[in-house]
Amino acid sequence: MKPLSSRWTVLILLLIVLALVIRENLSRRPARLHTLVNGNVEMCLACHKDEKLDAGHGAELLGCSSCHLGDALATDKTKAHKGIVKNPGDLRVVEKTCGVEGCHAQDVKKVKNSLMATNRGILATLRYYWGEAPDQNGDFSVEELLKTGETSLAIDYYRKLCATCHLWKQKGDMEGFFGEKGGGCTACHFVRPQAPTAERPWETFLRFGKEKKKAHPHIVKKVPTESCLRCHNRSGRVGTSYVGVYEGENYGTPYEKGERSQKRLPGDRFYLELADDIHHKQGMACIDCHTRDEVMGDGERHAHYEEALEISCELCHTSGKPGLTRKKKELNNLRQEADGRHVLVGKLDGKLHPLNPPKKEACEYPGHKRLSCASCHSSWIPQCYGCHAKRDLRDTHLDKLTGEESKGWWEEGRSYLRYERPMLGVWKDKVVTVTPGCQDIVTLIDEKGESAGSFNSFTMAALSPHTTQKAGRACADCHTSTKTVGLGEGKAWKEGGQWRFAGVDQGVQTEAGLSPPLDGYVDITGKPLQKSARPDLRPFNGEELARILRVGQCLPCHKDYADKIYTNYDPKKTCPVFDEENGGKGE
Repeated sequence: MKPLSSRWTVLILLLIVLALVIRENLSRRPARLHTLVNGNVEMCLACHKDEKLDAGHGAELLGCSSCHLGDALATDKTKAHKGIVKNPGDLRVVEKTCGVEGCHAQDVKKVKNSLMATNRGILATLRYYWGEAPDQNGDFSVEELLKTGETSLAIDYYRKLCATCHLWKQKGDMEGFFGEKGGGCTACHFVRPQAPTAERPWETFLRFGKEKKKAHPHIVKKVPTESCLRCHNRSGRVGTSYVGVYEGENYGTPYEKGERSQKRLPGDRFYLELADDIHHKQGMACIDCHTRDEVMGDGERHAHYEEALEISCELCHTSGKPGLTRKKKELNNLRQEADGRHVLVGKLDGKLHPLNPPKKEACEYPGHKRLSCASCHSSWIPQCYGCHAKRDLRDTHLDKLTGEESKGWWEEGRSYLRYERPMLGVWKDKVVTVTPGCQDIVTLIDEKGESAGSFNSFTMAALSPHTTQKAGRACADCHTSTKTVGLGEGKAWKEGGQWRFAGVDQGVQTEAGLSPPLDGYVDITGKPLQKSARPDLRPFNGEELARILRVGQCLPCHKDYADKIYTNYDPKKTCPVFDEENGGKGE
């Protein structure tokens, strides 16, 4: 082969130079190099000029690539966006974004092991309730389910009906409100600068997905209550209860101008407004009480919420100096003023909240030593009775973990909802508020539309309802209410020296047999009628029921705990009005 002549060589070189010149002229170059505070060059800012970020994550400080990755030096959009992540807080990438050294590296392990990320308690307890595990302490996690694809009847139910409230959920993977949930770090620390204002700020959580213009979100250190409400509006409903929102029956009443009520939660759930928690009424946010390690995790892989819980009512409301948390730590927003008062400082607004001591006459009454604060000061509690769950293999349902349809359509309904007269039980050595945990009535339908089996699992669970009021419940609300003591709605009386009870609810007939009374935790002899959510949680026993109801007989005459007969109360002391042996009526 003959070598190219020098003339051809020169021509080819000229063509190459011409092509480079043309490409250079057609390329869009920034007017200047964009240099960050730390001296790094960030070409992203040549295009992304209008994003307004929070001060701690400002573009002039961090640029774009520190959080969103990609190629910060590329001027071509396709190359610049290669490897970019829309949500830096996503737990799938967080080690490369929020968790790099110099930012929040120490928090990644904590968050990934937190209950809000693992959902360990929900997964393990559901499997136990449904007979798939020997106890409720199994070490399950959403991360493992994502990796392995593991499923079972209980896990299939979780995947399709429950799996939108965990930190592994990807933000924006669903339409509307449910798409705004999840997102790892941004599940809590994400706020929208364009969020609609409202007289009641918590209402903003109802309005996700309605803005037309998408502004860059702000990342905040101080988490507002409405961020907590994104997830804490189902199950125990402590978030909505805290702000005074009760999810009612789906009737849409009271009607407004002939139409159903406009007071609706996401998922077309209607609500009523009841008394909000006294702490919310005073302007306190969730993070004013709950600590960083409670929420983000302390690095341990806890099985249940009570293992992660640090705070208690007594921490602030004590006759002496505020103490330490259950894990022997100090709250960083408690302080003593110059005049000697102890106050709690609001983390969002800096407002000072005086720490009021418990009322000596009632809270420190000897007969109330076992009462938790919530058992007396919680005015109402969400009570969801009789959950009817049905799986039909003739249809498919969206798996919220994979984002794909899979065989088995789940339907869920409930027998009824209530909020009044919180039920009480005993957890370890304390009297606590109790509500239906999971009263599951499960029906299975096969591919032919025929019954493939059924089972029932009725459980009561302890719950701090977050509906605290300044005034405690009246004496009669506990001592004369069969519902409060766990017997259910009905009538109790004494006959032949023995307590008797006739309940309103007689249970429901199911394919698996007759259920216990849905509001009955225990019978009059102290025999449990339903399971308890923890091994050391139980209803009142027969002796305790008799003592509680016995005081109720005294109340018509001795109405107040200051009455002298309660000072040295003797349950064995006879009464001429009520005791049959003394000619009383016994009722």
